[in-house]
Amino acid sequence: MLKFLYLNIYSLLLVIVGFLILLLPLYKINIWLLVIQIIVAINFFIVGGRLFATYHDKKRMINILLTKNRNKFQPETFKEYMQAPCGRLVVRIVLSELDKSNEYRNLLKLKKSTLTNIKENCKPIKTVVYIKDEE
Repeated sequence: MLKFLYLNIYSLLLVIVGFLILLLPLYKINIWLLVIQIIVAINFFIVGGRLFATYHDKKRMINILLTKNRNKFQPETFKEYMQAPCGRLVVRIVLSELDKSNEYRNLLKLKKSTLTNIKENCKPIKTVVYIKDEE
């Protein structure tokens, strides 16, 4: 249960923020703000629910990392997981189960900066559409 809560801390935070948004009395200012408030809260609930749904994938990632690093510790296997906050939670759990929690500082060097991630992953793509003439 504790591992479930730890792995889903970000989704729990999103759901709590969604409830806090609903508690704001914006309807006293303008009734249309209530509509916007509900839409924003629903978006928080949807994203939180999607993160909750990835719990089984996170458990699978933990098992994969444990089997790869059980015999010999290989830092390069953690590189992909260090790029996202949820992945770093998975890495911390794996390191604690391997009794190598002190290695987390060394693995932080594998983490790319947010700006670098944006530059690498948001590249423009050229789309070409060919129209075949039938005569």
